[in-house]
Amino acid sequence: MMIKKLFILSVWALFVVTGLKAQRTIKVEPGDSKETIIEKAANVLPTKNQYEYKKLEYNCFIHFGINTFTRKEWGNGFEDPKIFDLQELDTDQWCRTAKDAGMKLIVFTAKHHDGFCLWQSRYTQHGVMSSPFRNGKGDILKELSKSCEKYGLKLGVYLSPADLYQIENKNGLYGNLSKYTERIIPRPVEGRPFANKTTFKFKVDDYNEYFLNQLFELLTEYGPIHEVWFDGAHPKRKGGQEYNYFAWKKLIKTLAPEAVIFGKEDVRWCGNESGGTRESEWDVVTFDEDPALANSFPDMHGDWGSREKLFKAKYLHYLPAETNTSIREGWFYRDEDKQRVRSPDDVFDIYERAVGGNSTFLLNVPPNRKGRFSDEDVRVLKEVGKRIRETYGTDLLANAKGESPILDNDENSYVLAKNGNGKFEIDLPKPITLNRFMLQEAIHLKGQRIEKHALDAWLNGAWEQVAEATSVGYKRILRFPEVTTQKLRLRVVEGRSDPSVSKVSAHYYTPRPPQLSIRRGLDGQVTIEAKKDNFSWKKHGIDFQKNLMNKLVVRYTIDGTGPTAQSKVYTQPFVLPSGEVKARAFDKGQAGSLAEAEFGIIKKDWTVDAGFSDEKYTANLAIDGDVSTFWNSGKELPVLIINLQKAEPISGFIYTPPVDFKEGLIEKGTFSISNDGEEWDDIKTFDLGNLINDPTPRTVRFGKIVNAKYVKIKMLNGAGGTTSATIAEIDLLD
Repeated sequence: MMIKKLFILSVWALFVVTGLKAQRTIKVEPGDSKETIIEKAANVLPTKNQYEYKKLEYNCFIHFGINTFTRKEWGNGFEDPKIFDLQELDTDQWCRTAKDAGMKLIVFTAKHHDGFCLWQSRYTQHGVMSSPFRNGKGDILKELSKSCEKYGLKLGVYLSPADLYQIENKNGLYGNLSKYTERIIPRPVEGRPFANKTTFKFKVDDYNEYFLNQLFELLTEYGPIHEVWFDGAHPKRKGGQEYNYFAWKKLIKTLAPEAVIFGKEDVRWCGNESGGTRESEWDVVTFDEDPALANSFPDMHGDWGSREKLFKAKYLHYLPAETNTSIREGWFYRDEDKQRVRSPDDVFDIYERAVGGNSTFLLNVPPNRKGRFSDEDVRVLKEVGKRIRETYGTDLLANAKGESPILDNDENSYVLAKNGNGKFEIDLPKPITLNRFMLQEAIHLKGQRIEKHALDAWLNGAWEQVAEATSVGYKRILRFPEVTTQKLRLRVVEGRSDPSVSKVSAHYYTPRPPQLSIRRGLDGQVTIEAKKDNFSWKKHGIDFQKNLMNKLVVRYTIDGTGPTAQSKVYTQPFVLPSGEVKARAFDKGQAGSLAEAEFGIIKKDWTVDAGFSDEKYTANLAIDGDVSTFWNSGKELPVLIINLQKAEPISGFIYTPPVDFKEGLIEKGTFSISNDGEEWDDIKTFDLGNLINDPTPRTVRFGKIVNAKYVKIKMLNGAGGTTSATIAEIDLLD
C-alpha cells in the first residue's frame, strides 16, 4: 500500500471528504443507505477542546468535604459546618503526588450533594465560611488553585447540581416553586465585588440563579478552569425542580472557553464507577434528537457506537468517554484499616485499559481528615507513575528504518488504510523485545474509523499474529506475551471509509507477579488463581493462567495478617468454614499485590424462600455461591428468608449485587433473625449506598453476635426507585 503524508495548514479548519462536511454532529436522513451512514460516521470529528482533553489521558478526582468528617458517602444536608474541623491542609502534597503519578488535571469537588461549599461563596453560609477551618476564612479551592499552578497541573471543578442543604433548609432555594423571571448573573453582593465584570441575563428560578451565581464564582476567581464536572445523581427531589442546563452551558462556554463539560456537553460517563472498560469504545455515538437541543442524554450503559446502533440513529455525535473510579472503596475517605485501597497492579491495569482503550482515566484520591493524601494512596500512585514512565517513556521503534508518517511523532500526519484495509510493516536495525504496542488514529483530522486491527511479529521466518483488537480512536494499547523480533506488521482489518494511522510505538512492561483472585465454592473449598482479566491475551486463555500459576509461589494466610515469604504455600484448594483469606504471589524475589476475600458460613445445606421470584431468576440463585447468577423478586416490598438448618452465630452479612443487571438493587432494608421461622427480631436497618453506579459487594456488620436458624432480608428502598429486589449472593459472617 502506498503511504501518504498529509500536511495541514489549519488543523481545525473544516474540510470536505467525499462531499461530506466534517463536523461534530451529522444528521442521518431518512433515505440514507447503510454505506452513507457509515461514511457520515467517519466524518464526525471532535472539537478543539475535546481533542485537547483527550490528550490529557490520566487525571485526578478529589472528593473532600463534610463527608470526610462524618465518614459517610452521601451527606444529608443537615450537617453542622462545625463538623468540618480541618486543622491541617496540604494541597501541595496533593498536586505533587498527582504529578508523580503522571496525572495532568485535578477535578475538585467544590460542592457535593450535601451542599457544603469548600470555597468562600457569596451566596450561602453553608460551607467553610461557617467552619473552624482557618477561623472561617479558609478557601480550599484557592489553595488548590495555587498548588496546581505551582506544579503545572490544570484545574477542573465539580459542582453538584443536587443540593440537599437547599432542599432541607426551610429557606432553601431548591424546589421552592419560585417563578421564572429575568435575573442578572452574578447577583451583586455588597462588599464583595467581582474583578470580572461580565454579566449575563437569564430567565430562571431561584435555584438556577443560585447555581449560576456559584458557577460564576468558580469560573472567574480561581484561574483557568479546564473541566466542569456534573453528574446526574438525585439523592432527593423537591418541588419538581428542573435544571437549566442551557443557561449553565452558555455561562461556562463564555467564562471558561477552554473547558470541557462532563455529563451533558463534551464528555460522557463510561457507564460504571468500578474501572470497567468496553472492548470497543466509540467516540461517535448515536442520538434520537439533535444533541444541541437535548436536555438529557440516553442511557450510557452498553453499546453506543457499533454499526448496528449507527443504522438506527437520527444523529451521529462526537462524545468521548471518561472512565472514573476511586482508589479507595467509596469516593470519600473513611478510615485507614477497613477501607481497601487499590493496588498498583490494579490501577496500572485500569490505566492501560482506559487510556489504552480510547477513554480518559479519572482516578479519585480522597484526602484524609488531616488534609493530605494517605501514605498508602501516595505509595500506590507513585508506583503507578513509575510504571507508566518506565513502560511508555521509551519507544522501542525510535530507530526503525524509513520515514513513515506513523513514526514521525507528528500528530498531523498519518497513513491511510484504503477501504478499511491496510498493512504497514516496520523494520528495525536490530531485534527488540516487546509486550506492549500502541497505535493512534488522527481523530482530529479523519475521525475514529478503525473497527478491527491486528499486530504480527516476524518469528522463525514467518508472520505470527501476537495481538488483535477492535476500535482504536485516540489511543489503543495492545498487551501480549513478550516477543523478540526485528520486524512488525500492523494490519487494519476492518474500518469505516479510509481509516488513518497517525502514530505507533512499541514498549516493554517489566512483568510483576500477577494479581490473584480468591473464591470459595458451596462446599467451602477455597481456590486461589491468577486473575483472568489481568491481560488481554484471549487466545492463551485458561492454559496461560495455569502455566502462570505453575511458575509462581503463592502464599496465603487466614489469621488476618498479610502474607510474607514465610507464610504457607498454596498448592491446592483447601476448606475454610468461614473467615478471611489473604494471598500474594511471589516470583523471582518480587512480591505481588495483596488479594483478600472474606467468606461467611458455608452455604451448601441452606434453603431459601422468597414467596415469589421472577421465573428466570429464582431465589436459590441468591445463595448458590456463583456471583454471575442472581435472584430477582419481581414484586413490590420483597422479602428473602434463608433457612440455615441449624442455629449459627452471625456478626453481619455481605450483599453482592449483580454487575450487569440494574433492576432491583437494594439500597435500604432490614435484617431480621428467628429460631422458629415465626417470631422475628429486627437486628439492623442498613443503607448500602450508591449501587447502580458502583455494583460492588457491601459488608454490613452488626457490632454484636446474634444466634439464629433463620434470617430475613426485607427491602425498604431500591436504588433508582425500583420496587423489586435483586441479589447475586448473600453471605453471613460468623
